[in-house]
Amino acid sequence: MTERKLRILIAKPGLDGHDRGAKVVAHALRDAGFEVIYTGLKRTVAEIVQEAIQEDVDVIGLSILSGAHLTLCRQLAEGLKAQNAQSIPVVVGGIIPQRDVEPLRQLGVRDVFPMGTPLPAIVETLKEYAHA
Repeated sequence: MTERKLRILIAKPGLDGHDRGAKVVAHALRDAGFEVIYTGLKRTVAEIVQEAIQEDVDVIGLSILSGAHLTLCRQLAEGLKAQNAQSIPVVVGGIIPQRDVEPLRQLGVRDVFPMGTPLPAIVETLKEYAHA
């Protein structure tokens, strides 16, 4: 049985202007066979929601270094729900303190990849989504 190619949107919400990590993850996912759409820097949550729907993605991956991950993920969950797209899994990576992992999960974030998570671990976790 052939795994289907997952479409993942990698987004940099808010005012965070650093995207090296997001680009490294995007390249690793592309090399692993994912179809990756990268939104670029300083996207609003509304833009991310609309792009995810327009591109018919299977997963939304947020890269957040600004410390605003709880607020941005809450807004994203609300935006997805308002568009009846809350079934799209959301993953978050970046500077995420351990104490915020459970609150993010309560907001509906499926997986959290704190800074330093090995790329193979991210790839393997997201490959499991193809079987879900």
